[in-house]
Amino acid sequence: MRTLLIIFLLAGLSACSYLTPYKLDVPQGNAVTADQVDKLKIGMSRAQVRFALGTPLLADAFHPNRWDYLYYESKGGKPSQNKRYYVQFEGDRLIGMGGESLPARTVVVGKAPPNPREQAK
Repeated sequence: MRTLLIIFLLAGLSACSYLTPYKLDVPQGNAVTADQVDKLKIGMSRAQVRFALGTPLLADAFHPNRWDYLYYESKGGKPSQNKRYYVQFEGDRLIGMGGESLPARTVVVGKAPPNPREQAK
């Protein structure tokens, strides 16, 4: 009986080595999309840029005329996307921009976005 108990315990412990913890998909930062970038025009004010892109994740004290929008995403605990977009100002006016953005979001006019609960059924 004791030997049988030891065998079951060892079998149970060896099974634990095959289990891995669940890792969440984690998006972090500012997700700047191509349709947001299309709204930017040279000469826009800081307030207009903030309205179009949102508040920047990184506002450097040493470069007050540059805003950096960083986006990082990991899937299953491994990095999958790393994007950086910047805007450059002179005074209160936008003079330059560049970097990588996410693809544009596609929206079908007149149709509501899918409900995740209904898709799971």
